[in-house]
Amino acid sequence: MNPPQTIIIVHPRERRAKCTVHPLRQRPGFQFYKHPRVPQELTGYVRLGLGGPLLSEADKNSGLLVLDGTWRWVEPMERLTASVPVRSLPALTTAYPRSSKVSEDPDGGLATIEAIYAAYRLLGRETTSLFDHYRWGPQFIEQNQQFWPPDSITPISDTVRACE
Repeated sequence: MNPPQTIIIVHPRERRAKCTVHPLRQRPGFQFYKHPRVPQELTGYVRLGLGGPLLSEADKNSGLLVLDGTWRWVEPMERLTASVPVRSLPALTTAYPRSSKVSEDPDGGLATIEAIYAAYRLLGRETTSLFDHYRWGPQFIEQNQQFWPPDSITPISDTVRACE
């Protein structure tokens, strides 16, 4: 059984140049919405976020809801999706090269594509080509390898074809 599509809600002020999920728009299995628009039906979905139980095997057949925006815009986005159960990721380390002049990233702050990759990997979903457009993808995979389930370990060269 295939899980439902991954739904990504993007804040309208998210800059396309910094949007790590933009390349996924053409990929099957992903559906995009612009905040404040949200799907009417989110039964069977879990929302990636902070403060919830860890994503687990019990979530394997759930759809993923992902909010894409800077940390200061997340709270209003979370209010619109408050009925969707939150699942957290383990304490992964980002490889995304960024800095903020406004605030520090909270602990566990990942680029959206990193969070999606990690969730897919932890749930045993297909990750091939997710990092095709990210030169730092192999670094993310390598520095977080202790979190990947043993049966999902594959050589980085087979998983990522990063752009230079």
